[in-house]
Amino acid sequence: MASKPAPRRVEYDIIEPIGKRVVIRKDENKRETKSGIVLPDSHEIPVITGRVIAVSKAIENDEDQTIRQYDKVLFDPREAIPVELEHDNKLYVVHIDRVLAIFRRSDQSAAGRKTQGEATDTDIPDAP
Repeated sequence: MASKPAPRRVEYDIIEPIGKRVVIRKDENKRETKSGIVLPDSHEIPVITGRVIAVSKAIENDEDQTIRQYDKVLFDPREAIPVELEHDNKLYVVHIDRVLAIFRRSDQSAAGRKTQGEATDTDIPDAP
């Protein structure tokens, strides 16, 4: 009796969120600040930061949404869906309602921001 060959594993390199969701690459955990303040364990802090790497079409087309690709955000991971697409990075699919804040420089406002697709080198995070 011949055995069946094992199913081939398909590797994906793009994740596209649907509905009102974004994909966020979680920032690395930091246990101590530059000034020496020791931070509590992540289970003591119910929110984490990350960088938006993909935005759904529903959010892109919604003029009331100011979140864009490459934004640094604060989000609630409790209802985020972890995705293992990148070996070294932890990705999460997050509903827009679970994004709690967007980090901005004081010289950037939601109204005065660059339009989507006009990111500069300073907007794009360094590769790990």
